[in-house]
Amino acid sequence: MSVVRDNAEPLAIVFGDDGVVPNNILPFLVYQGVVKLDPERPEETVEGVFGRNGWGGMWRNGVYDFLHYHSTVHEVLGVARGRARVRFGGDHGQVLEIAAGDVAILPAGTGHQLVSADDDFCVIGAYPPGSKMEVTRATPENHAKALQTIPAVVVPASDPVMGKDGPLVKLWKRR
Repeated sequence: MSVVRDNAEPLAIVFGDDGVVPNNILPFLVYQGVVKLDPERPEETVEGVFGRNGWGGMWRNGVYDFLHYHSTVHEVLGVARGRARVRFGGDHGQVLEIAAGDVAILPAGTGHQLVSADDDFCVIGAYPPGSKMEVTRATPENHAKALQTIPAVVVPASDPVMGKDGPLVKLWKRR
């Protein structure tokens, strides 16, 4: 039995560069209710999905409550428990509620910041192979550096949820 909902299509949003948070020309993707969580082992369920699709460097935690982005790596966040409101795209972006079973895929440079969360909120983060994660705060100096590093971040070979034929692979073809 698959733990991923068949034929799930993500919501795709392109956030503009606001002068402090670079965001990306590639769309931010959100799958709602895509992972059928094992109620006894929800973290392991999400980790299994990401691992089977070639994403690693996993961690379990929440989302930082300060505005930040990653200019050297794409990131996936899979919600294992609870729900949270997260601002994606920086101060001029969008606040979305993400809940257990949802997955958000952030192209390099996408700003994100926790607004509020349930006490039991737990997210699994992961990265494509060969990537080094660095937390970057939103400042004009960091923005200038990020504009140099983001275009060099390689598009992953697989969608962390749907694999090699997943929507990310189609939607993230370099323009």
